[in-house]
Amino acid sequence: MARVPAAVPAVVTAAAHRIRDRARTAPRALARHYRARRPPPAVELVPQPHPYVRALGLVCIVILGAWLGLLIVGNVRVPVGPMNTTMTLRPSLTGGTKINVSPLGALELRSHEAPLRLDVSVDQLDPERSQALVDHPERLSGLQEEVARDVEHGTLDLAVRSCVAVVSGATALGLAVYRRPRRALAAGGLALTLLAASGATAFATWNPKSVLEPKFSGLLSSAPSLVGNARSIVSEFDVYQKELARLVTNVTKLYDVTSTLPAYEPDPTTIRVLHVSDIHLNPASWKIIASLVDQYAINVIVDSGDTMDHGTAAENGFLDPIADLGAPYVWVRGNHDSLLTQRYLEHMKNVHVLDDGRAATVAGLRFAGIGDPQFTPDRAVAPGGNTTEELAGDRLATSLRDQTAAGTPADVAVVHEPSAARRTDGAVPMVLAGHLHHEGMEVMENGTRLRIEGSTGGSGLRAVEGKYPDPIEASVLYFDRDTHRLQAWDEIELGGLGLTTAEVSRHLPEENQP
Repeated sequence: MARVPAAVPAVVTAAAHRIRDRARTAPRALARHYRARRPPPAVELVPQPHPYVRALGLVCIVILGAWLGLLIVGNVRVPVGPMNTTMTLRPSLTGGTKINVSPLGALELRSHEAPLRLDVSVDQLDPERSQALVDHPERLSGLQEEVARDVEHGTLDLAVRSCVAVVSGATALGLAVYRRPRRALAAGGLALTLLAASGATAFATWNPKSVLEPKFSGLLSSAPSLVGNARSIVSEFDVYQKELARLVTNVTKLYDVTSTLPAYEPDPTTIRVLHVSDIHLNPASWKIIASLVDQYAINVIVDSGDTMDHGTAAENGFLDPIADLGAPYVWVRGNHDSLLTQRYLEHMKNVHVLDDGRAATVAGLRFAGIGDPQFTPDRAVAPGGNTTEELAGDRLATSLRDQTAAGTPADVAVVHEPSAARRTDGAVPMVLAGHLHHEGMEVMENGTRLRIEGSTGGSGLRAVEGKYPDPIEASVLYFDRDTHRLQAWDEIELGGLGLTTAEVSRHLPEENQP
């Protein structure tokens, strides 16, 4: 019997181990084989937003973040002369500058056209600086340079702080939304670019003469004191810094007197005319007119008609307060005023009724007018059309030319309907009208200036017909006593029925602007 070598058991053992390992790994290899033969799972594609949509989203995030940044840190506290102020940039569709003088109201200037508005809030007066200014008026000579420097430093500081606020706000919001640093930095860069573009637009459209036509809101009696009289407007509004300094001075005085506002001191060489129209039986109008006469030291009141609503004799008692308004009253008939109304006023002391081109000299100005040829108190009855009004305007124009030829030219013509007023173009320097219940001012083709007044009665009972009540409107016209030409005018608007707002806007004719 042959003997098996000793190496054979070792070989057999190794082979057995290999067979065992293969047996163990065979199922796993087989599973891998079958998995490799399976088709790959379907890949779900996520639609990407359109590039324009992504760009719009980025812009929205930039604008919102920049706005939040300005709200949180975009303001500076700046001493301007004797006042401590807060300057702030705010997003705006119209631009401009708004000066808040609490509790007196606000002053708005159309200083620039850009999507940013400059808000300046007068926080308080420094007692020592303001008292020194009041006690030593000679310091006013250097106030304009001081105010200019303060405003310049404050504006520079505000620009730097606004850049930081805009970039920080947009970057932070971009990081919170996108969670990607690169997108967040892109939002911050875009915000800085938009701010720079807005600043460049404001600089390019900067209008230093905007202080010539300020718009006031708040306490009505403070507005004339802030801007001064008509004579000083024409002669002194030549340098923006000077007027800014004068504004600071007047605000200081207003704060100094606290409860007793300074009275308006009219220029003795200026004739002040209060133009009212379309009172329509609103009894509140007489108190408003009396207040304006007192505040503005009015020399003469001109009413361009529709004082009544139906023109009946029963309504005549409504006219009695005219005798106590404190100024002469010039009146023409409107389409809601009857001949009964006219005769009642003709017998009233200090009232000058104009009709058929008749003229009257009142407070140094010569007025000529004609009553409305139509009487349409019932609103269900349509007026007869412009032909009748134009014929009345032609009659007035003929009378005006006759008076000029006779050496007694009229300074102001008064009618009710604007279509009649337009027929006087070239025959008189200025014509006043109403009827439309909204104000307007224009220079017609032949040089006559037409002033259309709104409703001083807030459209009377018609105020309750619409969703919002009509405002109560009037205007103060400033005439030179020597030339009898218009120097400036104030548009006054009060909130209608149930409202308590007041706005005053001052304007200059183009020929009077420096």
